[in-house]
Amino acid sequence: MKEVLPLAEGWSLSYSDNPLPAQVPGCVHTDLLAAGLIPDPFLGVNEPAVAWVGQRAWTYVRDLPGSDTAGEGHERTDLVFDGLDTAATITLDGREVGRTRNMHRRYRFDVTGRHGRLEVDFASAYDEAASVRALTGERPNVYPEPFQYIRKMACSFGWDWGPTLVTAGIWRPVRLERWSTARLADVRPLVTVEGGTGRVEICIEIERTAQGTARPLTVRATVGDGLAEARGVVEGTHAVLTMEVPDAALWWPRGYGDQPLYDLKLELAEEAAGQGAEERLLDSWHRRIGFRTVELDRSADEHGTGFTLVVNGERIFARGVNWIPDDVFPSRITPDRYRTRLRQTAGAGVDLVRVWGGGIYEDDAFYDACDELGLMVWQDFLFACAAYPEEQPLRGEVEAEARDNVVRLMPHPSLVLWNGNNENLWGFRDWDWEPELRGDSWGGGYYLDLLPRIVAELDPTRPYTAGSPWSGSWDHHPNDPAHGTYHSWEVWNRRDYAEYRDSVPRFVSEFGWQAPPALATLRRALPGERLAPDSPGMLHHQKAEDGNGKLNRGVARHFDLPEGDFDRWHYLTQVVQARAIATGIEHWRSHWPVCAGTIVWQINDCWPVSSWSAIDGDGRLKPLYHELRRVYADRLLTLQPGDGDDGPVLAAVNQSAEPWQARITLRRLRADGTEVAEHVLDVTVAARAVHRRTVPRDLAPAQGSAKEFLVADSEDLRSVHLPVTDREFAYPVPHYDVAVESPMGAGTGNVEVVVTAHTLVRDLLLQADRLGPDAVCDTGLRTLLPGEQLRLRVTGATDTGANAVRAALFCVEPA
Repeated sequence: MKEVLPLAEGWSLSYSDNPLPAQVPGCVHTDLLAAGLIPDPFLGVNEPAVAWVGQRAWTYVRDLPGSDTAGEGHERTDLVFDGLDTAATITLDGREVGRTRNMHRRYRFDVTGRHGRLEVDFASAYDEAASVRALTGERPNVYPEPFQYIRKMACSFGWDWGPTLVTAGIWRPVRLERWSTARLADVRPLVTVEGGTGRVEICIEIERTAQGTARPLTVRATVGDGLAEARGVVEGTHAVLTMEVPDAALWWPRGYGDQPLYDLKLELAEEAAGQGAEERLLDSWHRRIGFRTVELDRSADEHGTGFTLVVNGERIFARGVNWIPDDVFPSRITPDRYRTRLRQTAGAGVDLVRVWGGGIYEDDAFYDACDELGLMVWQDFLFACAAYPEEQPLRGEVEAEARDNVVRLMPHPSLVLWNGNNENLWGFRDWDWEPELRGDSWGGGYYLDLLPRIVAELDPTRPYTAGSPWSGSWDHHPNDPAHGTYHSWEVWNRRDYAEYRDSVPRFVSEFGWQAPPALATLRRALPGERLAPDSPGMLHHQKAEDGNGKLNRGVARHFDLPEGDFDRWHYLTQVVQARAIATGIEHWRSHWPVCAGTIVWQINDCWPVSSWSAIDGDGRLKPLYHELRRVYADRLLTLQPGDGDDGPVLAAVNQSAEPWQARITLRRLRADGTEVAEHVLDVTVAARAVHRRTVPRDLAPAQGSAKEFLVADSEDLRSVHLPVTDREFAYPVPHYDVAVESPMGAGTGNVEVVVTAHTLVRDLLLQADRLGPDAVCDTGLRTLLPGEQLRLRVTGATDTGANAVRAALFCVEPA
């Protein structure tokens, strides 16, 4: 049987004349941090002080005893790296074992009988990129860093939300594998369902030793606990086994059903040599699979070209978020951290996570958690925001990388879509690349030829799309909202968030709005700094072009921009972020099935930074997170402005499997809370459907009125419509009472805050981290009418005094 020896221990990192202990998996930055040789680049303005780390070569060293590579009873010993970052030369006892130039691939080297000093020498990623650029020529790029010339996590070179921390190291596990006769080299399970019967076709690649070339081998596969079994003889190096599972329980996205997973096991054995002898087990493989079908409906219709995911025959409005690496040092992301972040993601009502093309193919722990949580995964191939050369040595690396990761990830039922790139088709057409390239390659051959051929060959059970955004062909603009996927960035960059309502794209795969992280995150990341929007640390932790200018303009369109009041500025930027995303999602969801999904940029951060995230770099929830939970819920009530002279439109969105018998109360109110008119509607909204109707004229506030507003309520759902911006509306001075209750006893840090409103209280927010860095509130922005009471549950607070609680409460105030 194959034997595995982990090689996590005993490594050192060369540094001057004093080698440092090295953690494997890990990276140079984290080892230098552990040794106290560099400042934490996440704190203050330290980041530039460690730029030198990515600009020089590094060497990892350990001894490899002969007893490890010449294991008794094994013919072959392989040195296996699951991830090397990035351009490396591996030597053993002074002799070269192999070279690598791709962070996103696995590597295997035969080291049978060899031993001594094992060295992994990493060239500077900048030097590697320069050598490739010298071969291929220049290519355009949206950032002044050379990430398109090296197969490495692009965002380690910095992004408009990330630091420039160019890593190197053994970033995924390394081990020795000792084996004889043959091993399982690749296993590709093609899992399908037809007529209620699950089918598993397993395509198997075998590697044999020289002595094992002609030996008779068998493969045996099982699904579940005896649900299905298949056995076959291996001739040469290929085998195919097929099994059927009658009445297979279907895997569903969250909110549509359960997520049953089945153990799929495969064993490779050498046939018995004689009568009475037993087979000798050589190797085994195990994954969990799920039975489901997935299609991408790109049919043309009267609105353009659709883009609708269909799972198990069910058409789905995708409630998505974009995912970036959860740490700029990805070796620090543990399975528990993946699970925590993805549980938070599912808790926000999300059912789809797009793994963005400037990051990494995530660890299996990420996809395992998505399988269990019912989170569909849209997986980008790793190309983003640049023209990529298609010549060698990159072309061979791209093909090997794609093949490696398609095979590795395809067992996961959560994976529903392969996507060729992020924004490169759009960039070629719109960002002045075409004239600059003058006919040179730019990546189109990858996205429109190589990658779809690889997916069709290795994983035909899943759809592929060439890019995001992409209209489906060059017959339409790549970012045409009427065709395929669409990225909406003009609103954040130049316009008011109300302009999200100006169109109904077929599928919005990126849109977003910025806000700073939580106050406790800022205080940790910027120690000793007097916080201000333009303080040194705040500006350094704002990577977007004119980011603060866009934040301020976004606030100023709706509120008076506070001068010299950081707490108020911080609150209002959070409000505008939450409102902006809600505006887009409510509008687009109300137009299902024309619009079939939204993917918010972004759910997470890789360090503490002002960004588009809903969960900040320290894992704290922004108000946007709670707003996502509201607008991504199965049932949504929204008031949309009408067209022209038409009054507001009421939309009731029901994404659940059952009809919604909704009793909706519509009220026209004055700013002081006095009711002017009321109407109760009994509405039946079919399953997976939307009900729209124009609000009766007597209930609609006059256009431009600064003294009246409209409220729609149904059970715990509420939507508020103001005819004017907040800065124009005649808000009363907010007046409310606050009481603090301790249901679990004083001193526990868990309290209930009861707010009783005496006036209109708009977008009330309790910033729990002001009551302690670990404090969490269960509620985001809420609007109260006079006489209403709200109960907020806070856990982990260190200060629960009434004054501290009141100081942590914010709401909209009159201009």
